Amino acid sequence: MRVLGIDPGSRVTGFGVLDIDGQHRHYVASGCIRTPVGGTLPQRIESLLKGIAEVVAAYQPTVAAVEQVFVNVNPQSTLLLGQARGAVISALVIAQLPISEYTALQVKQAVVGNGHADKEQVQHMVQRLLRLNGLPQADAADALAVALTHANHAGSALKQLGGGLKIRRGRLT
Repeated sequence: MRVLGIDPGSRVTGFGVLDIDGQHRHYVASGCIRTPVGGTLPQRIESLLKGIAEVVAAYQPTVAAVEQVFVNVNPQSTLLLGQARGAVISALVIAQLPISEYTALQVKQAVVGNGHADKEQVQHMVQRLLRLNGLPQADAADALAVALTHANHAGSALKQLGGGLKIRRGRLT
């Protein structure tokens, strides 16, 4: 399975791509899609749609995982983040990718073991878990953490499903 993790943002959207092979997580790529500084909302949305389409075309993920929007103190910021997230999800739907969503709390809990971890802790754990030579940029690290969270959840779901299945004479029963 190749997972595309995305940390949506109205200015910077992080992405991270991992190959999952059983319990092994292999780093493929990560980076950021930056929207035009001072750009209008339609220009930013276009930038996100094109950026996600380029990432999907380049890395051919089989599934996508997106961080859910949290409610911010500033309603305008929350609205902008929601619109960016909508653009990201639209690009993934157009690419016909299955999409899973995770809260920031779930991501931090899965990667750091503490749902209230800060960005630096997430960066360090992502670097450590994926055995990266350097510290990933914060938005890219968050996206890789989303991909890792999906890998953990997908693995747990497969174990639960597989626990009740038996193979007899080459058939699942």
